[in-house]
Amino acid sequence: MDYQSDIVVIGAGPAGLSFAREFADNPLKIIIVEQLPQSVLENPPFDAREIALTHLSREIMQNLGIWQQVPEDQIFRLKEAKVVNGTSPYQLHFPQPKKARGGATDRLGYLIPNHRIREAAYAVVKDQPNVAILTERKVGEVKTFDDSVRVSLDNGDTITAKLLVCADSRFSTTRDKIGIPTDMHRFGRTVITFRVRHTESNGHAAFECFHYGRTLAILPLTEFMSNMVITIDSDKADKILQLDDEALAQDIYRETDGRLGDITVASTRHTYPLVGTHARRFFAERAALIGDASVGMHPVTAHGFNLGLEGADILAKQIIQAAAKGKDIGGKSVLETYNFKHMLNTRPIYHGTNVVVKLFTNESSPARLLRSAVLRVSNNLPPVKMLISHQLTG
Repeated sequence: MDYQSDIVVIGAGPAGLSFAREFADNPLKIIIVEQLPQSVLENPPFDAREIALTHLSREIMQNLGIWQQVPEDQIFRLKEAKVVNGTSPYQLHFPQPKKARGGATDRLGYLIPNHRIREAAYAVVKDQPNVAILTERKVGEVKTFDDSVRVSLDNGDTITAKLLVCADSRFSTTRDKIGIPTDMHRFGRTVITFRVRHTESNGHAAFECFHYGRTLAILPLTEFMSNMVITIDSDKADKILQLDDEALAQDIYRETDGRLGDITVASTRHTYPLVGTHARRFFAERAALIGDASVGMHPVTAHGFNLGLEGADILAKQIIQAAAKGKDIGGKSVLETYNFKHMLNTRPIYHGTNVVVKLFTNESSPARLLRSAVLRVSNNLPPVKMLISHQLTG
């Protein structure tokens, strides 16, 4: 079958679906191609990933109707954040802000389970009149022409559109097909995530613990339940994965110095290879990258989905403006403007994050001293703390 569309999106993850939702009140037609079956899109499995969201991301999601689809008891308050280095009791503290996005607030940001975001994004897009979702399909050949792009699918179908949007993960095969080079950083580490219950309050505060040999992030959900994110050298991950729940709970108790009281493992464990990616440009002829296909962040700064959401929002607005003026929505001027704006958002954060990660995972004595100095300087220089807080709140 041959399909005709204005835009073809590869990937029905949160970034691809959020992008499509931007066109809810627009006549442009969109086809989304997704490898997963419809049943998984409708009911995504729990994956132990809790997504930290800025106030800007909340605003975008509200405008798209996605936020309203998330059950209220699945939106968790992130009041403040603290960073510790090694065994030192000293903390870099980002307190609860008084304002964010121009209004009063009682939180630094929000935490929502990844599967709930995926579920909500699909719920608002699935019946959108100008969107068709083709599931259980893979992209074969991609060809671009002066005025169109043609995508061939593995079942023999083809889609012809004015613009191709790649939203198929940081390991995007479509990005490779359109010839966009990407800087990829394999950290040689594995992320292990799971939930725990505890007898002491977490105070709705996030902790980033740069211990020697591993990093532990504590993300507050309810007052007595938190998500644990262990980042460790990949060759040591099995030692943690092989622990039974009781031994793992004791391990977390030791790593947190008992600050959360008695620990009980409360979910399945999930692992992810730690890989950072940043495309060297976000567009090619009649094609653009969004989401992790454009930038795949290290989770330490919790900006991955926030940047993906911002990129989708920027690109959609450029397209809508071009269409309203009768311009070519897949033209070079539209894509170059998107590329310029989103690069400004992503490059400093991506490279800055990698520098921080390199320093705070270096176990040499000079690095340990420098790590401690960086925390103290950051804590005692109001402009530095303000800049970081603004990044956290969006």
